[in-house]
Amino acid sequence: MPPFDVPEGDPFGPHNLPYGVFSRAGASERSVGVRLGDHVLDAGATARALGSPYAGLLAQPTLNPLLAAGRTAWSDVRRALTAWVTVPAHRETIAPLLHPLSEVTLHLPFEVADYVDFYASENHARNVGQIFRPDATDSLTPNWKHLPIGYHGRSGTVVVSGTEVVRPSGQRKAPSDTAPVFGPSVRLDIEAEVGFVVGAPSTRGTPVPLSSFRDHVFGLCLLNDWSARDIQAWEYVPLGPFLGKSFATSVSAWITPLDALDDARVAPPARTHPLLPYLDDSEDEPGGYDLRISVAVNGHVVSEPPFSTMYWTAAQQLAHMTVNGASLRTGDLYGSGTVSGPSEHERGSLLELTWNGRDTLDLPDGKRAFLEDGDEVTLTAWAPGPGGTRVGLGEVRGRITPAPNPS
Repeated sequence: MPPFDVPEGDPFGPHNLPYGVFSRAGASERSVGVRLGDHVLDAGATARALGSPYAGLLAQPTLNPLLAAGRTAWSDVRRALTAWVTVPAHRETIAPLLHPLSEVTLHLPFEVADYVDFYASENHARNVGQIFRPDATDSLTPNWKHLPIGYHGRSGTVVVSGTEVVRPSGQRKAPSDTAPVFGPSVRLDIEAEVGFVVGAPSTRGTPVPLSSFRDHVFGLCLLNDWSARDIQAWEYVPLGPFLGKSFATSVSAWITPLDALDDARVAPPARTHPLLPYLDDSEDEPGGYDLRISVAVNGHVVSEPPFSTMYWTAAQQLAHMTVNGASLRTGDLYGSGTVSGPSEHERGSLLELTWNGRDTLDLPDGKRAFLEDGDEVTLTAWAPGPGGTRVGLGEVRGRITPAPNPS
């Protein structure tokens, strides 16, 4: 099938056009690409061939120059790309610049500046509270309904889909242990999340209001926040996650621009507590997104978390993390937090699916409470698009490899 003739209903048709970075077989040069069906268009080479003024933004080895260009440029480039792949007059020029995905290598699409992770699902937070604080009057902490809880992660260990994840080692102490021990994590977990990619930076000392969300956030990706629950449990008091999280965060190779997701916007769940003015979105356009996520372990679907149930929106998260004057940088990435729905089959972590190891998942290759060496986890997702189409969000995939032997 010619690459221009994307089948009707393909989630990567001209209505989507997510961005990535690729290299061709045998070549080290990286190029910005746009996915069309099962091909990737060399966006920079196309811009040069057509004499486009956007060649300087697209003929790059990373998305960062485009991210930094701002919202007007993002919209203009998207309109140009749509014309390039839909106007028949461009076919002869573009055809040689479309490469089958099977013949390219996909890379981390942008240079990550800062990485922040949130805790925005009420279902997830309540499940965690019930697991670890079963006798508490309320499974939520007192601050949860008043602010989006988050923490700073490690940007240097954000990796692209397909990168193997080495089982982390660290201190852990089971309730039955008299002292902590050191060794590989035995409670390795995943967290199904959505990542938001910051494009335009902000000025230090100036908060970013809810209304400016789309002026700063370029798009989103799928994100797996790998978590070593036993390491995390021993270390997190009083300052929060550290080595139990910082060893790896996987993201999808494709960044879906927010402009492709207008038909997926939905209202977030009803608020049950009054919000302070900087977080009050009651008069704003719907800030949630209807994203349908699927979690598979070794090819077997174990969960389908709905992103539409997230209590805190991405705009509220951005407003909160800048309200103290902290500035944004091009390439900042922030995770939504684990996505979990109200039903058991909608939980976005093994911690919840197995109730902290009390239960097990029945997989075709055996039972699981937490991840074993060799296990491969794949997150996929789609969103409603224009005219009943689907917008594909790609996948984020990672396989667990054994911890290195201690020297």
